[in-house]
Amino acid sequence: MNFDYLPTLGTSIKDLDTPALLLDLDIVEENILKMQKSANNMNVSMRPHAKTHKSTFWAKKQIDSGAIGICCAKIGEAEIMARSGIKEILITSQIIGAHKIQRLISISKMTNVIVACDSEENIRELSMASSADEVNLGVLIEVNVGMNRCGISSSNVLDFARLIDTLPGLIFKGVMGFEGHVVHERDYEIRSIKARESMNILQNSVKIINQGNISCEIVSVAGTGTYRFSGSMDLVTELQCGSYIFMDGDYLEVMDDFRSGLFLLSSVISNNVDNQVVIDCGLKSISVDRGLAEIIEPKNSEIIKHSEEHTIISAPDKLSIGKKIKLLPKHGDTTINLHDYYFGIRRNKLEMIIPIDARGKFR
Repeated sequence: MNFDYLPTLGTSIKDLDTPALLLDLDIVEENILKMQKSANNMNVSMRPHAKTHKSTFWAKKQIDSGAIGICCAKIGEAEIMARSGIKEILITSQIIGAHKIQRLISISKMTNVIVACDSEENIRELSMASSADEVNLGVLIEVNVGMNRCGISSSNVLDFARLIDTLPGLIFKGVMGFEGHVVHERDYEIRSIKARESMNILQNSVKIINQGNISCEIVSVAGTGTYRFSGSMDLVTELQCGSYIFMDGDYLEVMDDFRSGLFLLSSVISNNVDNQVVIDCGLKSISVDRGLAEIIEPKNSEIIKHSEEHTIISAPDKLSIGKKIKLLPKHGDTTINLHDYYFGIRRNKLEMIIPIDARGKFR
């Protein structure tokens, strides 16, 4: 029995049940094409990050528009994508431990999978598992390009590349570096300089490996905020940006290259206090890790306080019960992971309902 009570296609936006995660389909499609065109112009490939949309539907749309494959953050995401028929997957997080590695090997039997590594222990674990199952696993070295989260120093890349190149069951594919410490920098010039500094570290790593007579087929980089800087650097082969597809309130403070197509629709459920109302979204349907959402409609209103299932907003004009409130989340990725469906809107009517089929897949 289906207890989702999903609306019928063609339903007006004003009649949708709430909270509902909306996508403006015209804007999202425009964003996909614009990023792909930019990558084409820079002569690099797109391998967009599925950790943003967590949706096989949108992954396939990106591939249909020219992407060579997708990135996933976790094995759980990659399993969903592989089972849906995605043929090229890069897992950008280190896959550690026998259980997860066996899941990785299972994925490699369904699709072409590449995984990022930054430790000798992990590399040897991967080799043992892949050779035992008689599969070949593609491996990228993650280089620390300044974020100081994961990745190795450039001084160690040749030793790592040689190790991967000699161990059974592994195929050395190249390097990746994520300049995540730069992507949300508001100042354009600072963002440009710091992104290029990060790419210089990665370029140096590639040159060191090449001097050891090992070639890097893949040099994978970039978040949405740095795509135009990193993508134009020599030796870079692909971009793994994710947020550009929908954008969010935080990224709109960084750049205007793409438009926001992601919104949360909520409804007024109480209006008993002067100059404020209560709406039916809360911390279980919108994230606040990068700040409070912006209220798009009605104008001149703002969020006062969230609780689990309620949000109090200021309302200079008394809003009627049932009035729809449209919010722009500050952080799309973490808001999306709270929802089961996107409600795709075109010309203010529901055109499609899209499962967020990789939501919650953080193992």
